[in-house]
Amino acid sequence: MGQERFADVVERFTGVGAGEPPAETVKRWHEELERGFRRLQNFHGLVTNPVEPRTGQTPRVEVYKRNKSRLYRYESSRTHRIPVLFVPNLGISRPYIFDLLPGGSFVEHMTRQGFDFYMLDWGVFGPEDNDLTVEDCVTRILPRMARRVLETSSFVATHPEVPVRNFVNMAGPIDFAKVGLFGLWLGKQNFNVDRFVDTLGSVPADLVKAGFKLLKPTMDLSTNLNLWWNLWNDKYVEGFQALSKWANEYVAFPGEFFRQWVRDFYQDNKLYRGELVMGGRPVRLERITCPVFVVGAKEDYIAPPECVQALIDAVGSRDKQYVELPGGHISLIAGRGAAVHCWPKVSGWLGTRS
Repeated sequence: MGQERFADVVERFTGVGAGEPPAETVKRWHEELERGFRRLQNFHGLVTNPVEPRTGQTPRVEVYKRNKSRLYRYESSRTHRIPVLFVPNLGISRPYIFDLLPGGSFVEHMTRQGFDFYMLDWGVFGPEDNDLTVEDCVTRILPRMARRVLETSSFVATHPEVPVRNFVNMAGPIDFAKVGLFGLWLGKQNFNVDRFVDTLGSVPADLVKAGFKLLKPTMDLSTNLNLWWNLWNDKYVEGFQALSKWANEYVAFPGEFFRQWVRDFYQDNKLYRGELVMGGRPVRLERITCPVFVVGAKEDYIAPPECVQALIDAVGSRDKQYVELPGGHISLIAGRGAAVHCWPKVSGWLGTRS
């Protein structure tokens, strides 16, 4: 039923002298019926002709690669001199969550603010990478990527003494004694990580996905209910499809990476306790003295706010700040809420120090 025809029906059945409903009520009826019609249209399209969402559309160039890892530099006016290297978590999910859709992209926001923005894509690891450890990523891959950022941005030529000018932690866990349900599941008393890795070799993507689903079993139900009520909104549907694509594209964990990650972080909490050793050198958070900005999410059940905020007390920096924002682990960094609450705070904090 088209819009004009529906208006005629409303007028015929409700426009009856003194007893006719107020104009505002008729308007609401009209809007709700139109939304219902749009819901059915979009539902039909999702079922019969699903469209693959185009993610990661911010223009970029590949400036370096190391095995499966890639370093990308994004187009921008580059009005801020100090380059920004963004390092997503390794594994679990694909980094295009930070460049989901035009108008809903952290990368796009940062480039529009004039930052010389780089992002590391660790790649998709397979069984051939099972010997890769957390230490390999931290002491071999990441330093090479950081050096290439400095070289391609020309920053190293003028500021060779400052390899890291500022540090931003967006919902990254630090004190694993406060990490929540994952910490309970992966604790020594409940989980034998050596037997697990020795048996499976790696952590399959489907198992990673199942673990996150079990953290909040009702999430799919509430997500689909939200979709139905917003199915009339084309922009919402587009965003839902993009986020759904990402949420179902988990990747496998290399076996030795998972072993070290669970043992040293979840089980022994070595980073926060000052007992972690990487490349033969102790990793001590109090040695961090550059400006530090930490962002936590109030409803985060993957990295609860208290385990993220712990970085503030651990570092030796004088210039340090913690903010706690509405949302969960994903909505903090992606979506409409992130565009309002998180991204402007991160770019604003960096902007005054760049």
